[in-house]
Amino acid sequence: MRQLQRFFRSPSTVCVAAEGHLLTAQEPGDVRPEWKPWHFDALPIALDTIPVACGQGRSGQSHAPKIAAIRQALAGVERVIVATDPGREGSMIAWEVLEHLGYRGRIDRLRLGALDEVSIRRAFAQMAAEPESGERDYAAYLEALCRQYEDWHLGLNGTRAVSLRLRPPAFREPWRFGGVQTPTLALLADLERRIRDFVPRDFHKVALPVTVEDGAELVLWHAPKERIFDPAEAEAIRAAACSWRGPLAVEQKDVRRAPPKLFSKDTLARRCAKRFGWDPQVTARHAQDLYDRGFLSYPRTESEHLPESQARDAAAVIAASAAVLGALPVAAPDADEVVIRRGPRGHYVKDPGEHHAIVPLRKAPRPGEVGPEAWRLWELVAKGFLAAHLPDGIDARTTVAAEVATPLGPRRFAVSGSVVTVPGWRALYGAEADADAEAVPGKARRDDEPSAGRLPPVRDGAAAEGGEATVEVSKTEPPRRITRGEMPVVMGRLIDQVEDPQIRRALENPVNPNEPKGLGTAATRDAVLPKLVKSHYVALLGGKDPAIEVTEVGLAFIDAVRRVFPAYGDPVGRAVFESELAEIGRATTRVEATRRADAFRARTRARVEALIEAVAGAERLAVIPGAPPQAGGGPRRAPTAAMVGFATSLAARKGLRLPRGLKSDAAICRAFLDEHAGARAAGPREPAPDGGTSARSPSPAMLRYAASLARQKNLPGLPPEVETDFAACRRFLDAHAGPAEPEGKAAPKRPAGRTDKPKRAPRATAAPRPRRGRSGAENRPPA
Repeated sequence: MRQLQRFFRSPSTVCVAAEGHLLTAQEPGDVRPEWKPWHFDALPIALDTIPVACGQGRSGQSHAPKIAAIRQALAGVERVIVATDPGREGSMIAWEVLEHLGYRGRIDRLRLGALDEVSIRRAFAQMAAEPESGERDYAAYLEALCRQYEDWHLGLNGTRAVSLRLRPPAFREPWRFGGVQTPTLALLADLERRIRDFVPRDFHKVALPVTVEDGAELVLWHAPKERIFDPAEAEAIRAAACSWRGPLAVEQKDVRRAPPKLFSKDTLARRCAKRFGWDPQVTARHAQDLYDRGFLSYPRTESEHLPESQARDAAAVIAASAAVLGALPVAAPDADEVVIRRGPRGHYVKDPGEHHAIVPLRKAPRPGEVGPEAWRLWELVAKGFLAAHLPDGIDARTTVAAEVATPLGPRRFAVSGSVVTVPGWRALYGAEADADAEAVPGKARRDDEPSAGRLPPVRDGAAAEGGEATVEVSKTEPPRRITRGEMPVVMGRLIDQVEDPQIRRALENPVNPNEPKGLGTAATRDAVLPKLVKSHYVALLGGKDPAIEVTEVGLAFIDAVRRVFPAYGDPVGRAVFESELAEIGRATTRVEATRRADAFRARTRARVEALIEAVAGAERLAVIPGAPPQAGGGPRRAPTAAMVGFATSLAARKGLRLPRGLKSDAAICRAFLDEHAGARAAGPREPAPDGGTSARSPSPAMLRYAASLARQKNLPGLPPEVETDFAACRRFLDAHAGPAEPEGKAAPKRPAGRTDKPKRAPRATAAPRPRRGRSGAENRPPA
């Protein structure tokens, strides 16, 4: 608002600012009291329109005064210009208030891709040239509204239904369900199973040392892309290669290396995670701050390209950036030296999508004007923009090859070497240019072609003789885990995770080929992983950019969902569905957008009804292969020494193998004890398979109290049965809850009429209620 106020000097113009979403979707219990308790018979809960109420800011203050101020400002107004962030969420922030207040005047849309003066003036010119900008923006608002509508209904009904009917009794926390987060978990679960089921295999490469006629020596390799798994085949090739004589084929060519693409929101998050170890949400926060201050273009973008019309700005932006970047290993190009690469493989295209790539602006931050982390982010983007306008790098690549006749047919042996002849843009980065080459997340590391640091000079056709060939044995590697920083990229580029050509075609985006269909939107992908971690579906391993591991709970949850309603466990199907949802925002008129939105809401209600019907007829899981973590979330808790000792002796006595992670994760250890030393139950004693009763487990509150008593009494630790059996825990509390008397001191006299009663153990309590999200549907524990 402060940036825009400079452009309005008319006394009849009023500028008012929102503060995020001023309105929030109401909780089910606030709509109807009977919807507050978690009862399966009340499902599905469905509404044609979700009621809204004034929300609260981060400080907890109500937004009601802001709504009242906007209501007052709208009185008698003939025209409103929506100037919020240029995306679906920005459109929704404005339109939901205007709809709530019943404004019916003219509405125009100012699309601000950046907040520097040049960009703002261009945005006004574009708005003046589009008299229907408000109509198109209403379609974007309806798309965002429909996304909220689906999230509210699926989160609310799915979480309650799955928790009440499918969740095993031993798991105390709700099984949170979501339209985007559940297919994302399915994607991670499929990768987790491929990693766990992976069995390494030996494969073979054949090394052939050769001597050239002039005495030069080098080693050629037979390492085909189709790996050699049969040792007999490798041996036959080796034996034939030992007697080889013949000419060498030498190929020399220049290989051009173009600079990397510009940054989208997801690729910037990935690079910052790799370089700085930042969580994607940290990257998004710094990028937003730089955008708000006019130093970066709009950051929540899925595009890695710029519109061709901005090519003329490149020289001015480079000059402004170079002035504050300091001494660089390569000089910034002058206006006539700037390289403009057009087309899908370049940086400038005719239509980059709703928002173009993240780039610096003419306004560059002065030293000390922004914090050190924001500066690192700006510097990263500025250098990427500069590199994109420098010349290609050129490598002189030499390949030496020989064709060896074998009983299996001719086989190619080769080795290559490269020499940098023109560094080009790589001079800006030095060794970092190669370090930033990105591998495809979730894929096994690819085999590099055989290469040598230096090759001797060899002429094409030179005669050579083979020496004693050898067989080198390597092992196949499992797929790489997806890291926290890579997760948004994986969600946005789901096409990179599939091999089937037909499925890949289904994920292509004919509207914008540079942005294939994916899961969620650029603005929402960062929030999915924290939800999965909070639900204990996944865990983050160690490292600067931690890898993601799916827990036993997450695997069990996805199995249950796919067994009951496979469509919600299909990432590709969800990506196709997301593209259909995006059609609402592409409507050119309000009438068409409303028609598409109404059809989508009806479809959502039908899907929710089908989900509830499927869950109603499904069987509950009996056990999870690995117990859930402690209620309330937090990091993994290590088991006590008594638990580990009990589990070890139990395994030795029964001839069992201890599961992975038992000695470091209390949840895994307790699951093992539950399974082999007495099953857990959430309520009163239940019939066991042998006709007896199974032990009821103590609550987290009881265990915390018992542990504190053990520390106060200087006990070596809790007995293992105390951690797994309610009655044993109760006896422990009864025995140790009384105050310790000093040695030799008599107990105080008890008033008349009092009887001796042992202190009661604290009553088992429910898990602490997590903070609610917008709908609260996915965050509320069951009654």
